[in-house]
Amino acid sequence: MPSDTRDALLVLGDSLAFYGPKGGLPANDPRLWPNLVAEELGLKAHLCARVGWTTRDAWWALTQDPQVWSVIPRARAVVIAVSGMDSLPSPLPTALREHIRYIRPPVLRRVVRGAYRHVQSALSPVGWPMALPPRLTVCYLEEMRSALNAVRPDLPVVATLPALQHSKYYSYSQPGQPRTSRAVSRWAAQHAVPLVDLAAATITHLKAGEGNPDGIHWNFDAHRRVAGLMRDAIVSGVGETLTHPEDDLGQA
Repeated sequence: MPSDTRDALLVLGDSLAFYGPKGGLPANDPRLWPNLVAEELGLKAHLCARVGWTTRDAWWALTQDPQVWSVIPRARAVVIAVSGMDSLPSPLPTALREHIRYIRPPVLRRVVRGAYRHVQSALSPVGWPMALPPRLTVCYLEEMRSALNAVRPDLPVVATLPALQHSKYYSYSQPGQPRTSRAVSRWAAQHAVPLVDLAAATITHLKAGEGNPDGIHWNFDAHRRVAGLMRDAIVSGVGETLTHPEDDLGQA
């Protein structure tokens, strides 16, 4: 495939990739960090993300979503921007949270959701169990890296350290985050995967109350900070293989 057809930036993420200070936004909103990065690098962002996604969900998307498959052949880089949800306290089973939406009638669903949030907040400081233990986070990250390497050995992969939250819904607790960060850092060092530290770039403004009122999602200044770090990580991982479309045309 000619290099000038590889114009995509594939991002596998969670809600941090498409939420702003007032809630969720369309994937093509220019203020979101995936689009800021893609614009600066002369690429087109393709975002595959949902609320609450862990590395396991990203792995499922990579292996089961044909829209993702269609992007891989023309991607210049892949960003695996998950693991923050993995490190959140999950004293109640994740499967329970995912299936609350199916409860009927609506009044019962609201009662169950309220009870879930109450228990989640009360037990979060315990920090165990987490949504995914670090060993599984790293396992799914490596599965994704290996799968991408199998079909596109030349395709650079960038990952992220887990983000931190400052949310009343988790009693402002995330004691498992350092463990997940250490595990992801060891995996990245072993495979030379560039990392972006989301927590360092965003936690200060969350603690200052400048982000989304939920204490989890970011304002647009934070999106710009993350975009700058992500751009640098992608360029360092891609090196000379990342060129702007006009550069390809100039060399034709």
